[in-house]
Amino acid sequence: MSKRARANVMLFITAFIWGSAFVAQKVGADIGTFTYNGIRTFIGGLTLIPVILIMDSMKKKKNPVDDRTEEEKKKDRKMWIVGGICCGTALFVASTLQQYGIYFTTAGNAGFITALYCIIVPFLSLFLGKKIKPMVWVAVVLGVIGLYLLCINPAEGFHLQKGDFFVLLCAFAFACHIMVIDYFSPKTDGVKLSCVQFLWAGAIGIILMFIFEPVNISAILAYWFPILYAGILSCGLAYTLQVVAQADANPTEASLILCLESVFAVITGAVILGESMHMRGYLGCALILGAVILSQLPSKEERLAAKN
Repeated sequence: MSKRARANVMLFITAFIWGSAFVAQKVGADIGTFTYNGIRTFIGGLTLIPVILIMDSMKKKKNPVDDRTEEEKKKDRKMWIVGGICCGTALFVASTLQQYGIYFTTAGNAGFITALYCIIVPFLSLFLGKKIKPMVWVAVVLGVIGLYLLCINPAEGFHLQKGDFFVLLCAFAFACHIMVIDYFSPKTDGVKLSCVQFLWAGAIGIILMFIFEPVNISAILAYWFPILYAGILSCGLAYTLQVVAQADANPTEASLILCLESVFAVITGAVILGESMHMRGYLGCALILGAVILSQLPSKEERLAAKN
């Protein structure tokens, strides 16, 4: 198997883990938003510590001598700590909105609505002076129509259901999270940055758990599997697979494969939780998926730049 094909397989596994993690979040929603989110995110950060140690060991074998000055090392360390705290704060807000919303909606709905952050990011980029690709405008129209079909039932009035509304807010928060990561990740080690962000977001959640939610140890132990699945696999393993795979993957192929996350959320929600939706909802999912894919496709200028 070629490096590119192997990378695509790893990205496919990543998309499956992330998509199926919506089921774990739905199951774990009963123990409280801060409780579930705080513990699983903190566990995700802990699982990245051995990954960092292994990767640092591999780097030392390839380059035994670190020619950076102490000042440069200190600057890099400060960057992934400060960056991790900023990213972790944004992640905490986004994941809290998502976890609260998923309690009132389905894993499938949450997967597709969350995916709308891919369309929201380009619009936030406008405030940074970046241009929007023409196809993103088409994606927005498709996304809005898809959201309407998926979440709004005309017979019940033209309003978003409570769970879908909070997940939509989470999509905007995740878009902000992506922007913060986009700022810090090129400046430092991505895995260390992610480790700090998970530990920080988890710590905030655990603190708020003790303040706002009844801490039931027996309930937490009863939900050990969805907590560990979302913590170890979704945060730790899937993120590591993404980082390793994207070193050999085609960027366009990578983004399109990762879009399957929302599809897997619907499939695993149907298989494991018995979730279902009307044909109108499936059509909405299809339009949202199409919108997300369109937003990820490179423009003509980007394709030319890639060739050069």
